[in-house]
Amino acid sequence: MTGSTGPGAGGAKQPAGRVEIAAPDISPYRAGNTGIAFVTTLDSGRPGPHVLVSALVHGNELCGAHALVFLFERGIGPRRGKLSLGFFNTEAFQRFDPANPSASRYVDEDFNRVWHPAVLDGTRTSVELRRARELRPLLDTADLLLDVHSMQTTTRPLMLAGPLDKGVELARRVGAPELVVVDGGHAAGRRMRDYAGFGDAASRKNALLVECGQHWMRETAEVAIDTVLRFLIATQAIDAADAVRHRALPRPPAQRVIRVTEAVTVKTPDFAFVEDYSGLEVIPVAGTVIARDGAEEVRTPYDDCVLIMPSRRLAPGLTAVRLGRFSA
Repeated sequence: MTGSTGPGAGGAKQPAGRVEIAAPDISPYRAGNTGIAFVTTLDSGRPGPHVLVSALVHGNELCGAHALVFLFERGIGPRRGKLSLGFFNTEAFQRFDPANPSASRYVDEDFNRVWHPAVLDGTRTSVELRRARELRPLLDTADLLLDVHSMQTTTRPLMLAGPLDKGVELARRVGAPELVVVDGGHAAGRRMRDYAGFGDAASRKNALLVECGQHWMRETAEVAIDTVLRFLIATQAIDAADAVRHRALPRPPAQRVIRVTEAVTVKTPDFAFVEDYSGLEVIPVAGTVIARDGAEEVRTPYDDCVLIMPSRRLAPGLTAVRLGRFSA
């Protein structure tokens, strides 16, 4: 794949760390069978939900692509309902360069911030918006979504359940990762996991977003495969025996829930954290300064404040970090 130093880099070239996993070959799945490139729907012929697993929403997050290739290569399909497997921001992925892996997060804009109807129905266009509009009919027919992601820093995997109780309930049925984050997304735009019925308490549709670990660590791909199989079991698309035939699924630890109370949005180009936070730090004392945004100090609002996914992309309008607390 060719490299890119375009806007997907989110600014200057970032240090990558060691890239332990290669970009998988997804070319065999380009044609699919849905009329949408890189999307395949497998139909069991039996009643059941339409389950969707998405990968490569960000083109430099490789773990989800490895998980989908795992399913394809082993012929794992649904016993009930339909299972759709999609590689989403493939134009960004095709620019992935292990020498500068952060650069291919997106081409024009963040694919995971365009999922508001006003944006999708508007006149603005970009590589990511064109692809989102192409994929929208698929999302409209899906009952259950798992969107597979990874993170900039080396931290424990997280399941982002969204702000609604139904997301937490689905995360508990999946059973892993250990940490479940209840959050409302980003000021910069709506995520796919919050699109339409997924983000409506009155809808039976449901969605999760899993952050499997640091982008390019080998174990992150392993977490992605594990979580996808558990999700398919939890949604009854497959039976547990179908999964363990291909991979052992040890009993995970008891889950803990972190409820996000606020997101810190960058206001100025001079935002900087006071320490090199990697995420899940618990700041014991309320009022502790964790960052400076120009002349403004960013302080923790309460004791035992948990820092969720502090970002290294710190441009105005983007989320710098989410603040939360452990919940029963």
